[in-house]
Amino acid sequence: MAALRIVVLDGDETGQELLEQALRLLAPGVSGLEVKIERFDLSLDSRRRSGNRVCYEAAAAISDAGYGLKAATITPEGAGDVGSPNRIIREQVRGKVILRTGRRIPGVTPVAGVHHPISICRMAVGDAYGAEQWRESSAGDEIACRTERISRSVCRAVAEFAFRAAKDLGGRVYGGPKWTVSPIYEGMLKEEMDAAAERHPEIPYEPVLIDATYAGLIGGAADAPLAIPALNRDGDLLSDLVLPLFGSIAGAESVLLGLDAEDRTTVAMAEAPHGTAPALQGKDVANPMAMILAVAAVLHHAGEAGDGAAGDASQAIYSSVFEATAAGVRTPDLGGNAGTTEFTNEVIARVKAKLEA
Repeated sequence: MAALRIVVLDGDETGQELLEQALRLLAPGVSGLEVKIERFDLSLDSRRRSGNRVCYEAAAAISDAGYGLKAATITPEGAGDVGSPNRIIREQVRGKVILRTGRRIPGVTPVAGVHHPISICRMAVGDAYGAEQWRESSAGDEIACRTERISRSVCRAVAEFAFRAAKDLGGRVYGGPKWTVSPIYEGMLKEEMDAAAERHPEIPYEPVLIDATYAGLIGGAADAPLAIPALNRDGDLLSDLVLPLFGSIAGAESVLLGLDAEDRTTVAMAEAPHGTAPALQGKDVANPMAMILAVAAVLHHAGEAGDGAAGDASQAIYSSVFEATAAGVRTPDLGGNAGTTEFTNEVIARVKAKLEA
């Protein structure tokens, strides 16, 4: 089989350090895979030097390869600066869904009695992000306006993938937008959720308004695995709630999915859901779990596309990460004493043992 081509997007500060640790899992002596890595420098300095050209070049490479890994990057706040590389990448690879799954980390106490996995299936583009904004005067007051857009194709992809995620988790589809207040705009996602429910009658379906979804997550609704379809902004906020419910955001990766008209995966790019953690740079104490899980996620999608060895390596990485934490090998943020390199070494040893067996 030809080498698996993965496009790697370098980032900033501790985000880059964690990427380098995670890439160690792709070494042939660890994963058993032949991997061709193509790298692009998406650090803030590089983006400024190129006027974001490097982002477009990286996105083109990911679209061609089908797989990508991205380090955390700095998004500058200035209005005239280069902005977020994430938005450019998502739009250029025609991403439709962002999947983030919170899961129980052995040895870490969850919040609100949450034990089962929860997947947030969020729009990758549109909605409040990239909306046209302006201000105008009216009757002596200042008015701020915003024009948001969503498409039916993205709504369909989000809804469809939520049901697929629920099937994989062995749970139900739960939640939804505020379709009662916004039947035309947010109602489009609800219509596609209902249509997906008809296509997947075997999957339990419990549509709930977004405000009730928040309340339910901390009130006992997560009594089984959940997949929650969401608008772009709602999903962003839900992720920030759900992942910490498991005691840390370390046990989750973020996967951007490009899907074709038949909702088949064309692009899978994974990253950690956290930022660049500048205070931890160079100290070898940051938690590499999420970035390592991002590697496992990319290999999982390669496995689904027919690369059985990649699928085996993905499963070995996922299980090794959580077995390591269960054995007490944890970084300080999880109450342990292991450093970044030590934790990665432990995962590597476990992966090699599993694949050799």
